[in-house]
Amino acid sequence: MEDVLLKVKDLRMHYITEDETVKAINGISFDIKVGESMGLVGETGAGKTSTAFSIMQLIPSPPGIIVGGEILFRGENLIFNTEKRNQRIRGNSISMIFQDPMTALNPIMTVGDQLIETLMTHKKITKSEARETVKKMLEVVGVKSDRLTDFPHQFSGGMKQRVVICMALLCNPELLIADEPTTALDVTIQAQVLEIIQNLKEQYKMSLLLITHDLGVVAETCDKVAIMYAGELVEKGTVEQVFTAPKHPYTIGLFDSIPKMDVSSNKLTPIEGLMPNPAELPEGCFFHPRCRHASPECKMSSPGYRGEDHIYKCHQVWD
Repeated sequence: MEDVLLKVKDLRMHYITEDETVKAINGISFDIKVGESMGLVGETGAGKTSTAFSIMQLIPSPPGIIVGGEILFRGENLIFNTEKRNQRIRGNSISMIFQDPMTALNPIMTVGDQLIETLMTHKKITKSEARETVKKMLEVVGVKSDRLTDFPHQFSGGMKQRVVICMALLCNPELLIADEPTTALDVTIQAQVLEIIQNLKEQYKMSLLLITHDLGVVAETCDKVAIMYAGELVEKGTVEQVFTAPKHPYTIGLFDSIPKMDVSSNKLTPIEGLMPNPAELPEGCFFHPRCRHASPECKMSSPGYRGEDHIYKCHQVWD
């Protein structure tokens, strides 16, 4: 257990309003070791970003509240920390690349001022020292240092994302959380951004939690993968285990919906139906309304996990 950097145990997080309780995360558990990368995959609304915000202790409260579980970073439970302690950890030991780079940057401050401020918040250095460090890191992510005085609106989407990556890596964090880092970018820029993240991960020996809906990105970038559905982890294992022998019907459905080069067909095989409303989750297995293998048992009781290293949450046994 000594090399486990982050351990999430039975995490449950709800958004509670006067009208309803949205059960965003429903008892997920996983760990990430030092230097390891994990992909967290699922549809929009599965609870991926809520998981990231829980780890960062950035859940908007109200209405968000962690109602159970533990988030252990190097054995320290972040849930029970003071806000002051978590502020020291955020950006320093754990950093996050947010989904939309435009909203992650202050539009009325130059990029240089924002990066320098970030570095000086966590490190006891002079402004001139911070400026030199920022210049070097900008060059590392492919942004010319003479653009320090530019404002965010003067950058393209791909260049803004590079600036956000630079900001996340300034303090050499142990864990980097990347939330859909390529969503708003075209395919060519996506590949460049992913290559930057992968190279920097190896260079700085960071652990990585990559949140995405793109299985291809996970295959290229991660050591292991967790599949998320309706706030639960329905399957978890190494990339090789899950990609070569998926077990859960939802995971199989995700792979079946991807176009295949060696199959001549003009139709994809979609997963029927929609993800359930997290404020009105079905009884039993959350996936049963969309599952072609659902049995009466699936409609009545929530399944446990099967397997050891490669686990999946299902009543059925899949070889």
